[in-house]
Amino acid sequence: MKIIVLAKHAADPESEIHVGSDGKSVDERGLIFDINDWDRYAIEEAIRLKEAHGGEVVVVGVGSKCEDTLRKCLAMGADRAIKIPVDTGLDSYQTAEVVKEAIKDENFDLILTGLMSQDYNNALTGIILAGMLNIPFATAVTEIKVEDGRIAAKRELEGGLSEEVTLPVPCLLTIQSGINEPRYVSIMGIKRAKTKELREVSVSPATKSLEVEKMYLPPVKKADMITGSADEVAEKLIEIFKERGLL
Repeated sequence: MKIIVLAKHAADPESEIHVGSDGKSVDERGLIFDINDWDRYAIEEAIRLKEAHGGEVVVVGVGSKCEDTLRKCLAMGADRAIKIPVDTGLDSYQTAEVVKEAIKDENFDLILTGLMSQDYNNALTGIILAGMLNIPFATAVTEIKVEDGRIAAKRELEGGLSEEVTLPVPCLLTIQSGINEPRYVSIMGIKRAKTKELREVSVSPATKSLEVEKMYLPPVKKADMITGSADEVAEKLIEIFKERGLL
């Protein structure tokens, strides 16, 4: 079984965000980047499937600075990596487009992606890629089983519910966090990663689906302190509710 995993080199959501000087992008100075958290679970699940059923795990990263993340995936146990040095930013369509082109010669059985990215939370790249490849997909997957050449997946729904689906291969799954416990990268894994193939594929997106006109931080709202007796506070609250159409 050949499994392709998408791994994003994403900014830590706890980083302090600043808008770039152009007013249309994020200033990356001071940001801390690492493998996207949801993609970490996808990599671990791919490695476990390979250990159970044999095959190969190929990790794909998009971005000019994604090499560190790809090396970490190789250290975890992925067999080889493909780097696409194109910075697509917020445009999930472009990301899916270049991935589709880069893996066109890979005879894959399964593609795994994280449910979403920890920086933009779009949750779009995986399903757009599945549409471009014309293959079935399932989202928010919390359990995977390989049965008679088909993929049985349990996926998370709203309200604590779940459903089980069976998909033919090739197919694509977006992985929910908590599906497994991602392994730590060992010293030996880091050493082995240095000898594994990391191939760069130059691909340019043909379509631009998103144009950022302006990027800004949300305005900071200050709380109004209401003072006085209980009756006075109640009266002021009623006035505020009426002014805002809540009463």
